[in-house]
Amino acid sequence: MGNSKNNIVNLEGKLAEAEKNARLRDLETEKERAKADYRGVDQDEVNQAMETLSQATGKDIFIGTKRTPQSRVRFVQTLQGNQGYLNKKEYFTGREKVFLHDIVPYIAFSTNCIVLDIKAKNPVPANISEIAKLINSNRTNTSTVINSLVKKGILFKGESGVEDNNAKAYAIFVNPHIMYAGDKDNVNQTLQVMFHKAMKMKILKDLPDKLF
Repeated sequence: MGNSKNNIVNLEGKLAEAEKNARLRDLETEKERAKADYRGVDQDEVNQAMETLSQATGKDIFIGTKRTPQSRVRFVQTLQGNQGYLNKKEYFTGREKVFLHDIVPYIAFSTNCIVLDIKAKNPVPANISEIAKLINSNRTNTSTVINSLVKKGILFKGESGVEDNNAKAYAIFVNPHIMYAGDKDNVNQTLQVMFHKAMKMKILKDLPDKLF
């Protein structure tokens, strides 16, 4: 009986020792990762420096990085899983695929609106006639494709005034579940409202990747 108790005590001791060693290894791993992040500087030294700066300024100090030239590069994220799913379902016509490809250079950051110039400080939405010119198409074909994609929940038309021919002008927005020019972890609230109903449609509600 005494031997059994001793064995249990020894086993518990070994388990405790193993757990302690595992924690130490985890701490060492975290330190190495921190050193890699801060170019070899120990995490404790970084924390001490930040604490000193906080005391000196009376403000909370955070670590930031200088913007690089690459951070100014504009890009649109394509949700590959959703695109692949819709392709398998043959959701798009050939003309619709071409249109979605052609508008990529004109999708504004965060709003996902098709605009005249994505680099402008305050981008101006492009109406249907202007979109047709941007993608080297005619207004009739462009309008037909846009209306088709609106019905499919891929685009949203928001009335924005009157075109030169006195027809209603619309700002066109792209469903961020297809492509998004922005932070996919923080999708523009207005976009979420625009496409909330569309995301309940038969095909779209089964998309594998959802942003909201």
